[in-house]
Amino acid sequence: MSWALSLRLMASEDLLSVTALVMLLVIAWCGDKSARAMTWLAAAAIVGAALFVIPTLSAGAIGPNVSAFYGQYSADAFASFAKLLIYAAAIASLLVAPAFFERNGEMRAEYPLLVVLAVVGMGLMVSATNLITLYIGLELNSLASYVLASFLRKDDRSAEAGLKYFVLGALASGILLFGISLVYGFTGTTDFAAIRAVLHSGGIATGALFGIVLMLAGLAFKISAVPFHMWTPDVYEGAPTPVTTFFATSAKVAALAMTMRVTLSAFGTQVHAWQQVVIFAALASIVVGALGAIGQTNIKRLMAYSSINNVGFILIGLATATPAGAAAMLVYMAIYMPMTVGGFVAVLMLKDADGNQIEDIADLAGLSRYRKVLALCLAMVMFALAGIPPLFGFWGKFVVFQAAVSAGMVPLAAIGIAASVIGAFYYLKIVKLMYFDEPAMKIVGRSDWIHQAILAICAVAISPLGYLATKWLAGLSYAAAAALFTIG
Repeated sequence: MSWALSLRLMASEDLLSVTALVMLLVIAWCGDKSARAMTWLAAAAIVGAALFVIPTLSAGAIGPNVSAFYGQYSADAFASFAKLLIYAAAIASLLVAPAFFERNGEMRAEYPLLVVLAVVGMGLMVSATNLITLYIGLELNSLASYVLASFLRKDDRSAEAGLKYFVLGALASGILLFGISLVYGFTGTTDFAAIRAVLHSGGIATGALFGIVLMLAGLAFKISAVPFHMWTPDVYEGAPTPVTTFFATSAKVAALAMTMRVTLSAFGTQVHAWQQVVIFAALASIVVGALGAIGQTNIKRLMAYSSINNVGFILIGLATATPAGAAAMLVYMAIYMPMTVGGFVAVLMLKDADGNQIEDIADLAGLSRYRKVLALCLAMVMFALAGIPPLFGFWGKFVVFQAAVSAGMVPLAAIGIAASVIGAFYYLKIVKLMYFDEPAMKIVGRSDWIHQAILAICAVAISPLGYLATKWLAGLSYAAAAALFTIG
């Protein structure tokens, strides 16, 4: 295997890495006055990276022909699918940022640079077929994310969010690394295909089992699954809203895709060793996410618990350990992304007369009376997150539950469906507040055109028009999921 071929296979990460170096030089020379130009450069570079991965996805590439650097990196269809979702959400997080940071007097050119570096790490995470590559990508993403969370230097909440994320993230990384060391110690390799072969031929030793459990604990923190979800509400509330958007979409997709590849590829022959853990995390996340959101008064904290709740539904697909379950997870993530981006962009548009962002849920009262379009779009997001037809959010839950039933896990699907009713309460509460309560008349600030455009795109994507893409999305997701079950 030549280095030239390997570099060509990871062309998307090459482009983003070179772009980050160029941006670093420009920022050092021009300072913060280059912030807007750097934002557009970062967005253009991510679009270019997406163009490199689209051919792999459309070809449904799997197997050894997409393996780079002696099996440490895979440019397969699964990685391409995940990267496209990551890139789309990252572009949205970049474009909504300038208006927000300029209002707060914190528009600095480092923001797009950190986003690009985090996206490089995410690309490595979803393409990793070796535990070392996985950890390098995870840490590259995490280091950039810690700084992004505390990006507002004058905001105590942002500093607190960054500190909490750093401390708990470092703990989770240590747990993950300890699990990796145990798996390596008892299998003698860090390569996913080799680990799978060793566990298949020799069974699983107690030490390796502990390693798998510790790795799942570290990964559960990254996807904010119960019981490792405690950081999510505080970080989502304290971090700048564009950063929260980035964490809830790109970072979430990357962490879930990484978890899928580790469990289904490396530990795919030992499903019994991790399936019960995933089932517990799925059901606990659904229940805790639903119940925890009920008493929230801050819209960003409510969205944080919504994120935990939705991770639980996604993990139901993983618990099946089947190609249909993996494909359902990818479909759910593809639908979840515009719902979440739309939700946080709507939050960005909640401004008072002075342009300050409003986060108190009570201030949404009567919004439909004087901001009809904004209220309608936010109501669509809430209905879609609740999984209420005919909005497209229903389809994500449907395919996950269908995969569980097909795998013979009817009780799991039944409990998930019952628990989803609890979550519908706080989504409908927001809609009721906007349409039936007396107007608070606090959200009177003007919205930026870029926010309006992105919210409109997300609203169309989660509307019934989204069902037009179901066959295309299903075909891509099955092609992508096949790569997880093809080791070669």
